[in-house]
Amino acid sequence: MRKVSKKHQHRSGEEIARLAAQAAIDKKGEDVRILDVRGICSFTDYFVIMSGRSTRHVQGLADAVDTALSSKKLKSTNTEGLQEGHWVLLDFDDVVVHIFYWETRPFYNLEGLWHDGVEVPLDEPDAAAPKKQK
Repeated sequence: MRKVSKKHQHRSGEEIARLAAQAAIDKKGEDVRILDVRGICSFTDYFVIMSGRSTRHVQGLADAVDTALSSKKLKSTNTEGLQEGHWVLLDFDDVVVHIFYWETRPFYNLEGLWHDGVEVPLDEPDAAAPKKQK
């Protein structure tokens, strides 16, 4: 297993979540949100949740997030759902990234399930605004 580079060892879970969110925004991820679930979740500190317009877009978002974090030697410990592209989960220990096909996301409603989590504002004001689907 590769060690996290010295440059990025000091990064907090929130900073890693922001890196993941920015990678998704750069690839046109929709309705990107970060939830701080520290204290209410036993297996992670942050969720990054987003939607893609198609299963291929979901797979592309997963690849973009993984590539962005891998370049900083932050490797996912587990990846699930990549083949199907309806709900991809990337586990970076302190941060879990959920990438949904836009039609699938409302069914699972992670934001509602984890409503006690605090939404972390993104640097881009439009990034957290829900996108309308056609």
